[in-house]
Amino acid sequence: MNSKPHIWSIDKLLRKNLIIPDYQRPYKWTDKNITELILDIQKSIEESRKYDNFKYRIGTVILHRNENNEYEIVDGQQRILSSLLLKLHLDSNFMCNLLNNKFLNKITQKNLHDNYTTIREWFSSVDDTVKAIFNDALKNIIEVVVITVNRIDEAFQLFDSQNTRGRVLYPHDLLKAYHLREIHDKYEMQNAVVKWESKDPKAIRELFDLYLFPIWNWAKCLKCGNFTSADIDIYKGIEEKYGYTYARRASKAMPYFLLTESFISGSDFFEMVDHYMQMLHNIKEEIITNPAFHDIELIITNGKDVDSAEELDKSFKSSSVGLNHARNLFFCALLCYYDRFHNFDVMAVKKLFTWAMMIRIDMQHLGFDTINRYAIGIEDDKYSNVKPVISIITYARRHTEISGMRLDMRNDDKAASENWNNLYAQLRQLNGYN
Repeated sequence: MNSKPHIWSIDKLLRKNLIIPDYQRPYKWTDKNITELILDIQKSIEESRKYDNFKYRIGTVILHRNENNEYEIVDGQQRILSSLLLKLHLDSNFMCNLLNNKFLNKITQKNLHDNYTTIREWFSSVDDTVKAIFNDALKNIIEVVVITVNRIDEAFQLFDSQNTRGRVLYPHDLLKAYHLREIHDKYEMQNAVVKWESKDPKAIRELFDLYLFPIWNWAKCLKCGNFTSADIDIYKGIEEKYGYTYARRASKAMPYFLLTESFISGSDFFEMVDHYMQMLHNIKEEIITNPAFHDIELIITNGKDVDSAEELDKSFKSSSVGLNHARNLFFCALLCYYDRFHNFDVMAVKKLFTWAMMIRIDMQHLGFDTINRYAIGIEDDKYSNVKPVISIITYARRHTEISGMRLDMRNDDKAASENWNNLYAQLRQLNGYN
């Protein structure tokens, strides 16, 4: 791996044959970020007057040198484009290859325009001497650490292992990078990036953490840990060159996915994420809009009527951790059920809800370790029901196997903790007990 770091001035970096690859996310720096950058440079100029050979580094960038001898920006786009805006204002004659990039994304266009306006307004109150000093600082004071590699997979490995703010990248970030590398059509890649960036990053993370990864494991009666970078092979899919696989057959009827089956790597990954985010949203909307599930809605929201899936999610924040575990278990079961049978059979939904909530009734204290054991049907005298329901759904041939599933209540009319007696009474009423 040719990745020995070099120290370049901002001016030197901007003069390189830089391009922004199609897989890059939009430019999202705001006027606040730009102002902070200007103030940092201003402070570094002041420090340089006190100390000889003073330098100020603003982070690390990762570049991929492609076969056309262009430097693709893999990491550091936000700082590079912001520095370019500043350079263009300080030196009206400045030209570089980066200016040839077509910025088609609307978010990028707006932020570039707004941030250049911020720069122009900030320097409107100073004379040309100050502008010249700032321009000189970009040549002689402000630096970046530059890591250049010749292979795109090496660039992504570096990108996967670090970022300039020190945040460990989430597994879904790594999956995004992996599957973009598997897309060979320029416009298909652009479409995938636009779809991905239009989504709330937190919602993507929760889709994997709370639903997809647990269901994948519980369907196989395996305990589920935290979704980490060590687990991403599950969602790398199958390379398209391998024929006669489930994934290849399913791809002919896209969008068609199953939670427990693989898919063709590349653009199908982004379709899969979009598919299950929409399915999860639709399931939650069904719970709050279908009169047959009104009692379930009220239990989930602690008696509050809500009007949207977003409000339903917000209602979770005011509840105990244990109750949230039980509710997430219900939506895992319902997502798995709907994914397989594509119906909202009232009895089946009630059975899944009762099964998920009974673990809250049975336990004085409920943590995720207990949810893990309960979900895969590990025997425990405290549990009223010992059934690996996610696995049962996965292998069921008809939805009536779920709607006809036998569930037991407790031997008395009380929950394990009196805090949940009211919830238990509601569950009993939901299931026709007096």
